[in-house]
Parts: sequence; structure tokens; C-alpha cells
Amino acid sequence: MAALAWSRGALAAARAPHRAMAVRFTQSSGRLSARRGEVQRRTGALAVKVGMLGTWDASGQRHALTVLHVDGCRVVQVKDAATDGYTAVQLGAGALKPKHAAGAHAGHCGAHGGEAVAGTPYELARTLAEFRVSADAVLPPGTRVPAAHFAPGQLVDVRGATRGKGFQGAMKRWNFGGQRATHGVSKTHRAHGSMGGCQNPGRVFKGKKMAGRMGGKNRTAQNLTVHKIDTVRDLLFVRGCVPGAKGTWVRVTDAVKKVTPAAYDAGDVPFPTRPADEDLPDVLEMAGA
Repeated sequence: MAALAWSRGALAAARAPHRAMAVRFTQSSGRLSARRGEVQRRTGALAVKVGMLGTWDASGQRHALTVLHVDGCRVVQVKDAATDGYTAVQLGAGALKPKHAAGAHAGHCGAHGGEAVAGTPYELARTLAEFRVSADAVLPPGTRVPAAHFAPGQLVDVRGATRGKGFQGAMKRWNFGGQRATHGVSKTHRAHGSMGGCQNPGRVFKGKKMAGRMGGKNRTAQNLTVHKIDTVRDLLFVRGCVPGAKGTWVRVTDAVKKVTPAAYDAGDVPFPTRPADEDLPDVLEMAGA
């Protein structure tokens, strides 16, 4: 037994350096991981969901597009690992009149990047959001993040709050089939039935699928294709639907499962963002669109 314990200890000690060398920060959450290597990660953007429309590509196939307006998105604050413990950029978007802004909000926008965007109609941001980035993708305060921050044909993740539907039954909320519509069932055709709380365990387990409030949850639509970009009006046309109602704010980021550092190195996606002085056409479209 002692020899077996010694061999296990020696094996663990031999593997320890390799395991320590493999520990890096993940792309999605920034936590330590032994299976994923450290990757480059650039900032996303804040956009307003405008609505949906349909279009046809060159082959005649119809696509449902969601229109997202990147409304005056810019960097407000930068957080670094030395002072804050992590690296991130805080983005602001939208226009807010000074008389409608709270004192803390106005002071924050003025202290972090307010002078860099002074004289523009977006000095005070209507909404703020934070994006984790790698150290080589930090943008200075005041930097604009337009719709051309993304590239036509790339995949993005769009996160937003789903539509609130109020109190709903089990059939609508969880797609239950309901009870029998014939003999033996009286006025409970759409009820969810027994909850399983007999003498043992004598209670209803947490997370039981029952009637309740539906919607209003943060959800992410992953791997959506950017169909085209209107660089003049800062509009993103994304294939598919995204969470939320019209007029709500969403977070648009590079697809965490698909966009790799190889796409940055190849120039398929501008890193860390597209230069402000780059001459772009009015509309950027993906090949075959």
C-alpha cells in the first residue's frame, strides 16, 4: 500500500508542471481552465433591436434578417488587471440629455472619456455595458465602435432579455401536452397534473416545471451570420431572430464557439477594431448575398 501511495504521489508530481503550464484564461468567462488555451478576445458592441425584414440572396433563397442599430457606441472606461483585477472595456451607447441624467451617471461619463467625445451629440450615454477583452484588444476611452466593427459573413452572439409574457400555464410555458380531453377529466384539461409530493418527500422540488411568470430572461442567440452592414447608418443585418422586443438593447459579440484567433490573424475580423479613418463603402455585403 505504501508503495502504491508513493507511486501515485510521484505520478501526480510529474504531471503537475504540465498541468500548470496548460492553465490559461478561457475566452468565455475569463476563469482558469486546464483544457482551453489563452485566446484573443476583442470587445463587442451595444445595439438597439429595430425589427425584422426578409431578403433574398443571389441563389434565390429567402432569409429573415434582424436589423440592429449600433447607436453611437463608444468606449467610456477601461479597466486593467493591475488596478481592477481584470481587463475590460466599458461601452456606452445612445444619447441622453443632461437634464435627464442622474448626477452619478453624468459624473461617471465625464470622468471616464467625457472629454474625448466632447462636442458630439453622444456625450452622455443612455446605457452602459462591460465587455471582457484581452490585454492586446484594449481601446482608449472615446473610441467609437461602429457597426463596421464586425465583418459581413462572420458569426456573432446576440444577448438580450426575452419578451415578458406574464403568468402562463404549464402548456404554454413548458409545452406540456395537457390531460385527456375525454372521460374522467373535469375542468383540468390544461392543468399540469400531480406535482409528485406524496408522503415521501412531502414537498415540491425546486425547479419543478409549473405555471408561473414566463419570459423576461436574459438569453443568447448564438452563431448568427452577419448578412450585411450599413456603414452610413450603423446598421447590422443579422440572419435569424434575436431575443427581445423592438427598441430594446442587446449585446453583440463575436461568436464564442466559432470566431477564433486565426480569424483575427487572417484579417477576416478586424482586430481590435476597424480604424476610424478607413474608407468604407456605404454597404458591406457578404459573398453571395
